[in-house]
Amino acid sequence: MTLSQLFQSISENPWPITIYFLALPVIAWVVGQVANGSRDVKFWSYIYAILVYAVCIPGVFAVTLNIYLFLFERQSIWQADIVLQFLPVISMAITLMLIKSKIPFTVIPGFGKISGFLTLIAALIGVMWFFDRIHLVAFTYVPFSVILIGFVLTLIAIRFAWSKLF
Repeated sequence: MTLSQLFQSISENPWPITIYFLALPVIAWVVGQVANGSRDVKFWSYIYAILVYAVCIPGVFAVTLNIYLFLFERQSIWQADIVLQFLPVISMAITLMLIKSKIPFTVIPGFGKISGFLTLIAALIGVMWFFDRIHLVAFTYVPFSVILIGFVLTLIAIRFAWSKLF
């Protein structure tokens, strides 16, 4: 099964995935209400970690897919699939806001891994977009190791900026 076939199958029957993405913020809110006043922070941090991963993995995939489709494939916004391209991002944003209002992200196990992964994806897409736009063909005597060091420094700069942003 290709990604196109999977998306076509979901588009033909969107209700299961729609219910999934609508249920995640509701579950986050319910967990927040149940955990309110509880002293067992470790237990609730694991529950929130499950919710974070359940919403962030498809949400990050949808963000990456949207960036790819809009920047590289030149897809029109009018052709976007609401269930597959926007609902995961909206659900992720709402769920993360609800979770952050109850517990700091530093307490949630593995949350730093998601932000690091998102930083890496953003850096790779940015570099790919840059090279796609400039259509650069250069014959140079710059060793590949210097280019690799420049890329690593770019990742470090993006990671630093990301940590200062949030």
